[in-house]
Amino acid sequence: MPSKRQRRKRRKRLASDEGRPSGSPARVASATAIESSPAAARRGSASLAARRGPGGRPSAPWGDFPLSEIVIFIGILLLIAGFFVPPPQGFVMIAVGLALGSLAGLELAIREHFAGYRSHTLLLAAGVGVPVFGVLFIVTAVPTPICVAAGLLAFGGSAWLFTQAFRRRSGGALFRLRS
Repeated sequence: MPSKRQRRKRRKRLASDEGRPSGSPARVASATAIESSPAAARRGSASLAARRGPGGRPSAPWGDFPLSEIVIFIGILLLIAGFFVPPPQGFVMIAVGLALGSLAGLELAIREHFAGYRSHTLLLAAGVGVPVFGVLFIVTAVPTPICVAAGLLAFGGSAWLFTQAFRRRSGGALFRLRS
């Protein structure tokens, strides 16, 4: 795996080759070396850049329409209104508001994670482990320690899988921090 410095040098070399004729041996050799690199083969550099929106973030499948923001706004409205509505309907409004906000945030985390933009491994793994625990605890008569163990196993296994997916998509990075 090339280091950050080696990738930077490769980009500079590519930029300096732009002035040469397309059939020159140096340009052909550098183009084939870059195209055959494992990172370029895995993620398709041109297609990855095309899927990115402003600021380098991955764009949504529905384009520029602010669907996630609208869903979060509706969730906040339901959450606030649920505190002023009497108990049976109020509890449902609060639960639906929390669910809508959580799903919109989870959608953004999935999009960023699988585009290789930023790792959300623990959040996504919790999105698998917590429902496994909840379903086992509420629906079945399984003892609590077994429910907790199953939730932790689901969390750990999915965290490992999400880490591997992010490494493939990001070109080998384990995580990315905000700059």
